[in-house]
Amino acid sequence: MSETPQLYNSLAPLRNVTALVSLIERVNNRAIGLPGLATFYGHSGFGKTTAAIYSANKFNAVSVQIKECWTGKKMGQAILAELGIKPQKTISDMVDQIAHELLLSDRVLLIDDAQYLIKRGMIGLIKDIYESCGTTIILIGEEELPQSLQRWENIHGRMLDWVAAQPACVADVDHLAKIYCPNVDLTAEFKAHLLKASVHSIRRVCVNLGKVAEFAITKGTEEVSLEDWGNRAFFASAAPAPRRELA
Repeated sequence: MSETPQLYNSLAPLRNVTALVSLIERVNNRAIGLPGLATFYGHSGFGKTTAAIYSANKFNAVSVQIKECWTGKKMGQAILAELGIKPQKTISDMVDQIAHELLLSDRVLLIDDAQYLIKRGMIGLIKDIYESCGTTIILIGEEELPQSLQRWENIHGRMLDWVAAQPACVADVDHLAKIYCPNVDLTAEFKAHLLKASVHSIRRVCVNLGKVAEFAITKGTEEVSLEDWGNRAFFASAAPAPRRELA
């Protein structure tokens, strides 16, 4: 097994991974007649894509990450590529292909960066796919995604649930430290400081734990406290201040 699957399989305890897995299970097990669309949303850096990758592996889901430059045709081709099917020439035919295969296989469809569906006018294609197969489809996107979907009642009204990704917590730091800062003990006060400095972003927590690992190697220590770290800076959301010109 490659390092990448090992990494993502080790992220199961993260709170947002658990949240997305629970959402998918709830939609999969919905009562007859209830809608099969749901939305997982939150701020950048909260680990939504990580949760999507883990969930795709766990459920053998069809997963695509929408790019801002994509057209409806490109999206159809990408989904069919994940399904291992040669796409037809027209978008309408590709929608039929996707829906037919999802219906036969009963696989979950995960759409990451779903805000671009709205920006590029492709959200209607998701409705067409869902209406043709009725299988679980999860939209994953930015914090404003639920509000943006309100303009599309035929999508908004078919949502079973809306689940918000949560900011990183100390338990997430504990778990990620085993991956990005192994064999180094971090004091409780230091972990709380790192979490705050990372603005509760999973992505920044990972980056900062990497910095701590480098620090521990350089200092030859197996424990890091606030006193050990001193006034060293963490990577945060603010851009560095401009430097003065040389005299």
